Amino acid sequence: MAAQVATLSPDLCDGIRRQLGAWYDDLKRDLPWRRTGDPYAVWVSEVMLQQTQVKTVIPYYHRFMTLFPDVQHLARANDMTILKVWEGLGYYTRARNLHRAAQQIVKVSGGEIPSQWDDLRQLPGVGDYIAAAVLSIAHRQPYAVVDGNVKRVLARLLLMAVPVNQASGHKAYQAMADQLLDHSNPGRHNQAMMELGAVICTPKTPSCGQCPVHSFCEARRTRQTHCYPTRTRRAGVPHKQLVAGVVLKNGRFLLTQRPGEGLLAGLWEFPGGLLGVDEDSAAACASRIEETTGLKVRVERHIAAVRHAYTHFKIHMELFVCVWQQGRVRLNGPAAFRWVSVAQLESYPLHKAVHKALPALRHHLTRFKVK
Repeated sequence: MAAQVATLSPDLCDGIRRQLGAWYDDLKRDLPWRRTGDPYAVWVSEVMLQQTQVKTVIPYYHRFMTLFPDVQHLARANDMTILKVWEGLGYYTRARNLHRAAQQIVKVSGGEIPSQWDDLRQLPGVGDYIAAAVLSIAHRQPYAVVDGNVKRVLARLLLMAVPVNQASGHKAYQAMADQLLDHSNPGRHNQAMMELGAVICTPKTPSCGQCPVHSFCEARRTRQTHCYPTRTRRAGVPHKQLVAGVVLKNGRFLLTQRPGEGLLAGLWEFPGGLLGVDEDSAAACASRIEETTGLKVRVERHIAAVRHAYTHFKIHMELFVCVWQQGRVRLNGPAAFRWVSVAQLESYPLHKAVHKALPALRHHLTRFKVK
């Protein structure tokens, strides 16, 4: 079936719904957030699952729900505690938006999560996908979810040539998902579509023989499964060269906090910055530290080279041990600073690149009697 077809036949939709629903009831994975209809639990799980694999999310979900079992507990928590619980899960803006939304819910509606589309969409971080998931799963309202898994299923099922990573094409996938939605049980249908994409209709090697809707699938019928979904080619991932310094003073070292908005917002790290082309990394480290903190330091030794890939770029960070020489901290860029011990380090939410440097850091700090 061509992607240009505007209306799906009722028989096709009914057949897909029936087969998909029966498969999901029999074989769905037993996931903790599927054992409850609590809109708060559904909301938290769907936020965590954005751009993140289920196996990664499960332990984070358990810890988060233990510490923040309802909106009121989440609203009362401080940013640092929330970011520490989220540490390692990535996409930290999700956590900050959850916190802001919880505070807004408590303030405006006494802790009751909105059950209407327009009200829910006004919360920080709640887009169409989150709103559709919460309202359909927790309230049985007829909203179809469209994520990467659903797009892949639709592209193969209906031979949709619209690139799945093209923002302008989202409306086409949403229109097809809306038509296929089972209004009698929208929550089950949405979860079944996502489940199908996650465990059967996978990106590279789909298990077509186990697919509950294979008899309706145009990509399988025409032997074009490998051709769908289509994607637009994007530019290569940029690389950033960074330097950072563990600045020692009186048996403590300096941590700085990233600004409250933007990449890795609110997380803590060692001061530093970008390494210029053909710039000596040790000299650059001392220079970036002075630019961002106002401190003059002496670079003692190189202790680690860290590589890490974020969503839209990769970094290579050279980390040095530095000794404070003079000056008081005057921040230019970071939001806050702390002089901390090694033991205190565990209480701060740190981003992945910092975590990768910690083994080398702990080894070298014993030489400088930092405890």
